[in-house]
Amino acid sequence: MDKHFLKSGAILILVGFSQLISAQTKIEIVSIENAPIISKHIYGHFAEHLGRCIYEGFYVGENSVIPNSEGVRIDIIEALKELQIPNLRWPGGCFADTYHWMDGIGDLEKRPTIVNTWWGGVTEDNSFGTHNFLNLCEELGAEPYLSGNVGSGGVQELADWVQYTNFKGKSPMSDLRRENGKEEPWGVKYWGIGNEAWGCGGNMRPEYYADIYKKYVTFMSDADVEGGIYKIASGASNDDYNWTEVLMKNIPKNMLQGVALHHYSVIDWGAKGPDVNFDEETYFKTMKESWLMEELIVKHTAIMDKYDEEKKVDLIVDEWGGWYEVSEGTNPGFLYQQNTMRDAMIAGMNLNIFNNHADRVKMANLAQTVNVLQAVILTEDEKMILTPTYHVMNMYKVHQDATLIPLSFDSPSYNFKEESLPALTVSASKDKNEEIHISFTNIDTKNGSTVSIDLTDLKLKNIMGAILSSESLQDHNTFDNPNKIEPKNFKDFKFNKGMLEVTIPPFSVLVLEGKK
Repeated sequence: MDKHFLKSGAILILVGFSQLISAQTKIEIVSIENAPIISKHIYGHFAEHLGRCIYEGFYVGENSVIPNSEGVRIDIIEALKELQIPNLRWPGGCFADTYHWMDGIGDLEKRPTIVNTWWGGVTEDNSFGTHNFLNLCEELGAEPYLSGNVGSGGVQELADWVQYTNFKGKSPMSDLRRENGKEEPWGVKYWGIGNEAWGCGGNMRPEYYADIYKKYVTFMSDADVEGGIYKIASGASNDDYNWTEVLMKNIPKNMLQGVALHHYSVIDWGAKGPDVNFDEETYFKTMKESWLMEELIVKHTAIMDKYDEEKKVDLIVDEWGGWYEVSEGTNPGFLYQQNTMRDAMIAGMNLNIFNNHADRVKMANLAQTVNVLQAVILTEDEKMILTPTYHVMNMYKVHQDATLIPLSFDSPSYNFKEESLPALTVSASKDKNEEIHISFTNIDTKNGSTVSIDLTDLKLKNIMGAILSSESLQDHNTFDNPNKIEPKNFKDFKFNKGMLEVTIPPFSVLVLEGKK
């Protein structure tokens, strides 16, 4: 039996491979002394001007027959409020480094159009801009996370945007904001300094980007934002560890609050596989790429630890999720894909990984919120459906701002042909009300995973649960059958004198709640 030991501060996570599928897996609670808080911002989202995410997704316009609030669909607002989304990243993505924010403010009729050269070559009229987005975030109770244009924009342009959104006093930009109908500033804390600077954000070398980063943030004012603005550097793609090394080595820590990381569960950028009609081999390969997130976080944080022992700089996984070929008959530049039980597996696995690395991972942003990639919401005219991914994030929201309960265990294996992956991911937390939540994701297609946990020291009296499962991995919600996959009550467990025994069915997500 092989074991992988991943140690970070007070957190100890043991993930192993067991050939005894039917054997019971014993999960042990590690000392929770000095355990970190699972930041609610791990459950963040991402909305880019891409395909039908903004237009025909979030934004239908104030004259639409679809019920809306300032042009944004009310049903989407209500769904995201239920999800308790903590933050929303906008306007990109690759689009961010071609977006000039002043094109999206002021008189609608006077706004210039822009060609979205990254996504479909469509022309948009800039009718959805800074006010729309920041007012939406206020209505959602979510922190806005603005991606600044570093690729094609100037230093003054970004500095002006910061002043426009945040400055309370009298200045050219705050006066302009008031002229456009917003007296008090929004107080935008989270700012991305460009996006994917190694690629669509400018094809830069890390050394060059580090210098550019320092130049831009020098002119971004902290005025009127409690604690100052939170600046996030454009980070590495996947296993580009040199990128992280160069940034951590060359950017002073007082200028840097977060370093980004992007990783998608994509099997081959030239042949991503279908969104629905996939076989088990494709599924296994996707799960293998999804599991890579664990290794990436461990290795990137090891580099960060070398330069930042006190963990003052956070790791921000601001793009993650599944990426397949687009749904048949849709625009290839719009990245519209269906959302199946495979996506539920990706969501549950990655959220467990993020939770267990809560000492360094402080924000993550699923790509993307509506109608793009691993969306939580899909729309078709006036219709709207919630995807399996939505339901997983809704089940897992109980971990937001709760204290991590570190666990150790040897995972049973999910075997396919000559390869194996850990079948089980688990994370646990204790919230401010002393309630305990344990989330399980079993990616095995055929075998349930039976576990036992000694919860005696937690003095729990009652346990209840919810499960997301279906008959087929390819199952998904449709506009004709929107509730095919949704959480159901789960009672198939034993809890006696503090000992919990439960079997997590194949390809399912389970969350248990314990109360004293």
